[in-house]
Amino acid sequence: MTKPDQTSPAAESLGPASATLPELPKRAIGIDVGGTGIKGGIVNLRKGKLIGERFRIPTPKPATPQAVAEVIATILEELLQREKAPAEQELAVGVTFPGIVIDNVVLSAANIDDSWLECDAAALLKHLPGHVSTMNDADAAGLAEARYGAGANREGTVMMITLGTGIGSALVHDGVLVPNSELGHLEFEGVVAETKVSAAARERADMPWDEYGETLRRYLRHVERIQPTGLFIIGGGISKRSEDFLPQVTGLRAEVVPAALQNNAGIVGAALYAAEQARLAETRPQR
Repeated sequence: MTKPDQTSPAAESLGPASATLPELPKRAIGIDVGGTGIKGGIVNLRKGKLIGERFRIPTPKPATPQAVAEVIATILEELLQREKAPAEQELAVGVTFPGIVIDNVVLSAANIDDSWLECDAAALLKHLPGHVSTMNDADAAGLAEARYGAGANREGTVMMITLGTGIGSALVHDGVLVPNSELGHLEFEGVVAETKVSAAARERADMPWDEYGETLRRYLRHVERIQPTGLFIIGGGISKRSEDFLPQVTGLRAEVVPAALQNNAGIVGAALYAAEQARLAETRPQR
């Protein structure tokens, strides 16, 4: 395959699938901001696995940007003190948020404090060492599963659906993330999908597992009509009980499987994304 000319305008849009992307460092750090906890870890980018234990601190209440930034800094400081932390000269740090993130600006706050709306996360975290990148939490989990987990070595389109307090979604095509799909906010059977299909919705309704599996089946068929995919990966803490509801999810064109990386997927995906963005920054022409 002929490599693109890096002096051409197309070189500015290089993505992770490009043959011109330099080799990634061996390790990076991922930090996953959630509604109840903020957790981080050092990630082996060759294997997509954590090196050592992850470090978790409860999410502050209220979870304002400044309060969360202080926790992120504390977690990063702890991880950098570990023996196998990335070297400072190649440090990449990925941070996820439960909202739409475009150009490091948080543009939705469905499941986080409203004060995050229009927050420039890059400016908020500019005091942190290394190359810091931010992204949506479901996107991070989906990227990790597509590269290292249940979607590894799959060509074409892979979609991850995370079932928790709400519904997150991630769309990956041939290993490249299409960010901020937000398919949990689709209208489904007259309501916003996550109010009926999320793990929290099942608990609120005290829904039996087989009934929940049937509801999920209908939702995935709805999603499949809007955005066809070859594989649905079901994530979130509820994926640990996949044998209780996935048998009811039948009749779809796509294969449906539980996530492989479980609760570490967000950390792994954030670290991978940050490492790639750091390399892309080196590759793109300077302005």
